[in-house]
Amino acid sequence: MLSVMILILVVSTAYAVEWPKGTCTLGKPKTGCPIGWKEGSRRQDTEDHRNKNSITPAHHFYGTFGIDMEFYYCTKDAHAISGTQHWPVGNYCILRQGISFPSGLKTGSIYWDDEDHRNSNEKDGILPSGVFDTNTLIFYFCRTPINLPTTIPLYLLRYRSPCQQVHGMVAREELVMFDDEDNHNGNLKNGSHPLNDRSIVGNTLYYCYYD
Repeated sequence: MLSVMILILVVSTAYAVEWPKGTCTLGKPKTGCPIGWKEGSRRQDTEDHRNKNSITPAHHFYGTFGIDMEFYYCTKDAHAISGTQHWPVGNYCILRQGISFPSGLKTGSIYWDDEDHRNSNEKDGILPSGVFDTNTLIFYFCRTPINLPTTIPLYLLRYRSPCQQVHGMVAREELVMFDDEDNHNGNLKNGSHPLNDRSIVGNTLYYCYYD
């Protein structure tokens, strides 16, 4: 009887936590987006010559990753169901969506200088705030155990310290390395942005996968 009561309490607690108010975008895992969220994708044509793109083996991203990198995104717009609380205190980044500015978060950006020669970048659907043409600029919100809905796996991005702990979920770090344009590379980063070990011609992002 006691075990049944504990199980009911755990399940009800998981469902009681709602997504913070406002709009946001997260990376799409293989399990899909939360119900009611919009989807989009961005294909980045990275460096053609001796390309060194890489991604953590057995990752959980939904997309296509090779000489080019195609990421899919989940966006909670103003019409999606959400709670009244703000994003909790912690050490993580989310992708910025629209003009809303969540309380307590700082904004910043990362710029990818994509392949110059016969660039084949593509975009589709709803994307995070940024510029998506022959190069890629994405804006983020960042802040330094939090409560989020645990009914579906999700991705956050590392900000400074190791992956933020989310109550009731297990965190796994997954790396994505972009081999960007070699010739006169113009990669940039600004303000508060995800942890980025940027080499001379490449961005490396640290994602935190939770399930």
